[in-house]
Amino acid sequence: MSLTAGQASLRVHVWRKLRSLGSVYLQSSVCLLPDRPDTMRAVRRLLDRVHGDGGSGRLLRINLPDEDEAQDIREEFNSARDGEYAEVLERLPTLAQEITMERGRGRATYAEVEESEADLARFHTWLGKIARRDYFAAPGGEAARAAVAAVGEQLAAFEEEALNAEAPPGRPLRAVPHQRTRRTADG
Repeated sequence: MSLTAGQASLRVHVWRKLRSLGSVYLQSSVCLLPDRPDTMRAVRRLLDRVHGDGGSGRLLRINLPDEDEAQDIREEFNSARDGEYAEVLERLPTLAQEITMERGRGRATYAEVEESEADLARFHTWLGKIARRDYFAAPGGEAARAAVAAVGEQLAAFEEEALNAEAPPGRPLRAVPHQRTRRTADG
């Protein structure tokens, strides 16, 4: 895509959108994305906006008949996603440590649980965004999902402690396991 110097905000928008789609750059202003309906629809919309704002760009479909070259490109996509999954794994221990610290301090309260739930929800959202651009099932995804699930289990135990700490005497409560719900086409 080509934009004039006066279109800096559009340039940033294009860059962010292509990044959010999981593009791999071959060189400046030339990137690759898999030919998938949702991805191509997003690229067409982006091109419409660029053209509407006076810029230029093209959507070209390529075929990679050399399987080694195709595999190299899939590995580039996976490497990019693995980097993102690694960042999740790098930041997740902070939440786990915070839960452990609050438990150790005896601060099992609903407010602390609610704060940790919000943090865990952000990790689920982040993981979901990465998964949407993980076109070739990068190996790091499994470890990241397992680590987020493990912190979810840790949070469920913390929530149980908080419920019991705040429950009326003689009436312990049970926490509901933390699971990310998936919406189906029906609901």
